[in-house]
Amino acid sequence: MLPAARRFHYSNLGFGLLGEVVAAARGRDWADVARDEVLLPLGMTRTTTRPSGRAAQGYAVHPWADVVQPEPEHDAVSMAAAGQLWATLADLGRLGAFLLGDTGGVLSPDTVEEMTVPAGVDSSQPAWMAYGLGVQVHRPPDAPAGTVLVGHGGSMPGFLAGLWVDRAEAAGALVLANTTSGLDGGLPAALLADLRAAEPNVVDAWAPSPSPVPVALLGPWFWGPTPYVLRAVPGGLLHLSGLGRPGRASRFRPRPDGTWVGLDGYWAGETLRLDPVALNLATFVFTRIPYDPAAPVPGGVAENGWT
Repeated sequence: MLPAARRFHYSNLGFGLLGEVVAAARGRDWADVARDEVLLPLGMTRTTTRPSGRAAQGYAVHPWADVVQPEPEHDAVSMAAAGQLWATLADLGRLGAFLLGDTGGVLSPDTVEEMTVPAGVDSSQPAWMAYGLGVQVHRPPDAPAGTVLVGHGGSMPGFLAGLWVDRAEAAGALVLANTTSGLDGGLPAALLADLRAAEPNVVDAWAPSPSPVPVALLGPWFWGPTPYVLRAVPGGLLHLSGLGRPGRASRFRPRPDGTWVGLDGYWAGETLRLDPVALNLATFVFTRIPYDPAAPVPGGVAENGWT
């Protein structure tokens, strides 16, 4: 057992237990709930807990010889919720479209956005791998700055799968293999990199949108002598990051009371309060000029100022 909210460890047993929790809460099998509330609304009619119609034979490849052994198809019973779903390429593609925002009414786009926020990492770093809510979130080490992939890998005896999407590029890649081991886990990311290089994403034409705060509050701010910049970004969010240098960064979503809450990065979960003289952020005070004597700088400002 691991301490609550201290460490993350992927657990097949945990997903098996989750299936039992869903069954107990809904009074019917988890598979029926998944079918009626997720799969069918998304049009994933060929995704089932047992093979239906034509299905590839799964194989185990011997590690020291070019020979194979069939993997028997079976029902994992209480552990089936950990990954026992048979699907077609088209159905998995529909799941990729779901992760890209075409939710089909199953979840709100805001909830999917929340699912993709990584937990337990500083997402401003060059490369990392983490989990959101039910999905893996990954910044590949060689990808362009800001690239974040969302998806998941999967395995059952005789089969491997990988589905990853780049939400900013509105693109996804998936791979399937009827082998127990040996599939390159980095292949979907490599396919997306090839797509990015060969077919750059054509973005929508720029159009003005209202700033969620008065524009006078945007632009340079200083934490002590260190420059930062506050920007309005798509989705009615604010983004605070280092100005002209790498460093701490976060996006912020508005709250009903007029404050803002950090969504990711260094200030995830922290409260931002806006004021024309100072930005107050989790004991950090940002001022319009370095060490502004008119702002509530912790510890005060030297009377003689800059000399």
